[in-house]
Order: sequence, then C-alpha cells, then structure tokens
Amino acid sequence: MQKYLAGQVVAAIYDNGPIGNPFLAAMPEMLSKDEFFTCVRSCPQLPANLAEMTSEERRQELPRLSTLFIPLDFMYVIYDLLYRAIRGTYMRRTPLMEIQNTNALYGDREVGAYATQADSGSILGIPGIGKTSTVRRCLSVMPQVLEHTEYQGHALFCKQVLYLHIECPSDCSVKTLSYNLLAALDRAVGSHYIQKHTTIRSSAASALATQVKILCMTHHVGLILVDEIQNAVVTARKNRQVKPLIKFLVELTNDTSTGIYFVGTPLAEELFMAEEHLKRRTRGIRLLPFKPDGVYRRFLEQLWPYQLTPQQAVLTDKLANKLYDWSGGIPAYIIKIFQESQVQALLHGEPALNEKTMQRAIDLLAIKVPKSYAGGTFLSDFEVELALNDQGTVLQEEVTEQEVPRLYANKRGRKAVQRDQEDLLTAFKEGRDLLQHLTSMNLVERVEKQC
Repeated sequence: MQKYLAGQVVAAIYDNGPIGNPFLAAMPEMLSKDEFFTCVRSCPQLPANLAEMTSEERRQELPRLSTLFIPLDFMYVIYDLLYRAIRGTYMRRTPLMEIQNTNALYGDREVGAYATQADSGSILGIPGIGKTSTVRRCLSVMPQVLEHTEYQGHALFCKQVLYLHIECPSDCSVKTLSYNLLAALDRAVGSHYIQKHTTIRSSAASALATQVKILCMTHHVGLILVDEIQNAVVTARKNRQVKPLIKFLVELTNDTSTGIYFVGTPLAEELFMAEEHLKRRTRGIRLLPFKPDGVYRRFLEQLWPYQLTPQQAVLTDKLANKLYDWSGGIPAYIIKIFQESQVQALLHGEPALNEKTMQRAIDLLAIKVPKSYAGGTFLSDFEVELALNDQGTVLQEEVTEQEVPRLYANKRGRKAVQRDQEDLLTAFKEGRDLLQHLTSMNLVERVEKQC
C-alpha cells in the first residue's frame, strides 16, 4: 500500500531516507512494475445498453477510446528514470545547503558548488508514440507537493515540490520560459508569483531568471520536465535565439541542483548534438514504434474488445498486418485507425469492421508514416525484467546513432526469383569458387603460357 494517497498536496511522512534530510525521507516509495501498471491503467467501461443503441448513439460513444491507456514496459522504464532523478536531487541537497545557496543568489554572490551534478537527460520519440501521456501518467502516481510542518521535534514549515512539468515556449525566450515555470509553481503550491512578476513590465529577463532560481530552491523543486523541446530547434533556425534559453536551463540546473529532463521529438537531437555541453546532458531514451511481433499483438488484443459496432470483428492476421502497415506501429495511429474504422462501418450500415472499412478509414485519415527513423529502441524491445542490473534498478536504454528503416508486417517488393544451381548469383551466395564454377560450364577458357 502506498503511503501517500493520490493528491496534489499531501502532508509529509518521513520513512524513506536517512536522518537529517527531511526532503529525502519524505519521498514516496518506488512502485513495483505491477503496482505501477495498476495505477496508470485506464480501461473505460462500455455502455451497458450497447445492444439497444442506434448507429448515432454508438458513434457518440466512440470518444471513450481516448481515455483508454494500456501500460507497456517502456513506461515503467521512464517512471524509474524520473523517480531516480527526483530522488537524486534530494540526495545532493540538504536544508543547510539550500539556505546557503539561496542567500548567495539574493546577495549576488557565487553559488556554492555541489558534490555532484544534478541529473539531466532527455526522452525523445517519434510523434504519436505516447511520450507526453506516459510522462504525465508517471508523475501522477506520486504527489506533486509534500507539505512539511515538523521534523524530529522541530518546526519545519515549507512545501517541497517534487516536479514541475512545462512546455518549451514557441518563441524560445528566457522570459517566457520563466513565466511558464512561475505559472507551474503557482498551480502546484497555490501561490501568485506570476501575477506579481507580470505587473513589473520593466523586469529584465536576467532578473526574472534569478527569481526563478530562488523560488526553485525555496520550494525545493526536485525535477523540471521541459516538454516539446523541439520548439527550440524550429525557433533556432529562424532567429538563432536558442542559446540563451539552453544556457538558462543549464544555469538553473547548476545553481539549484534541480534535475532537468527534456521531452520531445527526434528533431531536438539536432540541437543536442550541435552543442558540446549538451551532448552529455541530454543522453537518454529514444523511442521507436512497435515491431510487428508478439508485443504489438498483445497491445491489439487489449484494444480489440472496444468495438461499438453491432457485431465484434475477429482479430485476424490480415487485419492486424494491415493495421500495422498503415499505422507504422505507432500507438496513436493504431487507435485512430481502429476508431475511424468503426465510424466507417457504422456510417455504411455494416455490422462489423473489416478490411474494406479499415481501408476507407485509412484513405480518409491520410496518415503518412516516415520511411526511416533516427536511432533508438523499439517499444517491443523494452523488457523490464531483462534490463535490471545487480542492484535491482532499471538500466537506462542505450541510444544507437544509426538510421533505422521502417518495419512492415507484410514483406515489401517483388517475390524472389527461383534460380537454378548453375546461376552465378547462386554460386556466389553459396561461397563456391567462381572461376571453377565458370570453367565447369565452359564459360571461360584456360590459357597456358608457352615458354
């Protein structure tokens, strides 16, 4: 049983860390894989009167599919990654260090050095893979704010913010990012920092950035997640304003020892690899779609019962392969095609979805899947049990830099031509001596040198 019930603000319970560090001792416990899956799984109930519903009523109920969330192994790897990043922040920070460094920022003095650098990294994946929804679900299993009132018989009045989840601003400015952080902090602790700072129009970006650093230490922020980080690349191409933003985030991590993770599409890799100081700070998980294998099939088996058509279509290999080839194995596309196929079946008065209705849905949606991807790990390749080290913690997946071709369930191209044993290509593939092979068929002549 978890010691904290689901909620944004809860009273701190000190049973998860060493004596003398209340922020670490109050951390929620790490969930097992089964506990995590139970917390994040979302299985909407189908209407009890589905059999009596009209076609219009059935189509109105189809948006229920948007609330369906099927947990996969890669999600637990991300949860483990984020949890350890938060815990790592509080292992490097004590209340005394927080006070000293906050005073240094107020006095415009150099912030004291920490023993080790804060955790940082990135989670990148192709659009539709489920990055943002997974991160939100991972964060939802733990409270966002822990309220401290007393620790070891002494008064301790503060609010500990475990995480802040924001989006990278489209204009890529330090001031907008600072406002986003202030707004996220206000939502977490119920403060009015953004109202206070937006009324001061003349406040410089540097002064606002300093205030954000102070507030991150005042509220003991454990982890900052910057979503849609690819926005920084798009803006950088236009007006080259990305460097101040990244510099601010690096300074924020160094000065406050707050962990930071970037979430976005592989487009952000262009930015990460272009800056030397970002290469080591942005290593992390790179997500690719399903393979057409058993993991993909198990995903479909959990999705397939959510059919609101008068009859249930059987999950055949033909339907599964067709759905894979047109969705590219991307979960968001799989669900979208599955949902629209039912719409087409209901609109055309067909009792169940079939290949014909699925093709109509595919033509209507006009989904375009890339022919190749940047390096990464397929969703099918995440096996949590195999990714454990000797200490029992989940290892971070390695990132491969080579390009990965898109997979298909049905083999592409022309069928291989049957060749006879005398064919030159057959002899080459079998590793035979080509000269001897050609000589045996009188295709070459042996010439002997006369002395």
